[in-house]
Amino acid sequence: MTLLHKTYGKGRVRVMRVHRDGDRHEVRELTVRAMLTGGFDRAFTHADNSTTVSTDTVKNVVYIVARESPTLPAEAFCRAVAQRLLDRYAMVETATVTGHETRWARLVVAGSPHPHAFTLDGNGRSTAEVVMSRDAATTVSGLSDFTFLKSTASGWANYVKDPYTTIRETDDRIAATSMDATWAWAREPADYEAANARIRDSLLAVFAGSYSHSLQDSLYRMGEAALAAVPEIETVTLACPNKHYLLADLAPFGLDNPNQVFVATDEPHGQIACTVGR
Repeated sequence: MTLLHKTYGKGRVRVMRVHRDGDRHEVRELTVRAMLTGGFDRAFTHADNSTTVSTDTVKNVVYIVARESPTLPAEAFCRAVAQRLLDRYAMVETATVTGHETRWARLVVAGSPHPHAFTLDGNGRSTAEVVMSRDAATTVSGLSDFTFLKSTASGWANYVKDPYTTIRETDDRIAATSMDATWAWAREPADYEAANARIRDSLLAVFAGSYSHSLQDSLYRMGEAALAAVPEIETVTLACPNKHYLLADLAPFGLDNPNQVFVATDEPHGQIACTVGR
């Protein structure tokens, strides 16, 4: 028997890079797959790992390159990761690095591009539901899977702490969510589409334009703003997962991380929901 082909590496390395140019931020999120070939035959055939680079090390190389190169486009970033792997490990013959980009479009608030708030490209679906009997009808509009983030102006502090608590307080973090929102109509507006647009814009203006002490804090104030913007709605219900971007620990590599490189993760996540009415 002979080993005909071998490769290994690390997949689904999700990394968010934040480049801060004063108040204006740029965000770049990639899901990276880095696969190696080279002198690793004995790991497969003789249980000998002496020339094998740990896949966890491959993941760390992605984070280190992210810290050193916060503005590189996907192609150049993948090339830099591959080059680092080849330069660092003589036993590596080829490094195949693939990056799938999650595109974030800069949010426009009151006609101006926001410096640090973004929506997911190709984002969300509008929803409408009518429940009608012979005597009455109710109409509910909304948005599903509407994803947005801001790269600063969010914190989490002064919460319950006990022996089970491990999360640290922060006054500067990425706040991101994929929102399901519905609003119930008390009466028909002159123009549903225009009214729905005002509601969406009011929700995002509060999220982007004010400091968030928690997602709970933001959701309540977003609901208040939607009710103020459109008098024809009676209630607003917002359900939002807290999509986490966790600060990568680069200290073992002698690098600082001033809120620039984040590990992107969807699971587990906080789930926050509320209904705001008049």
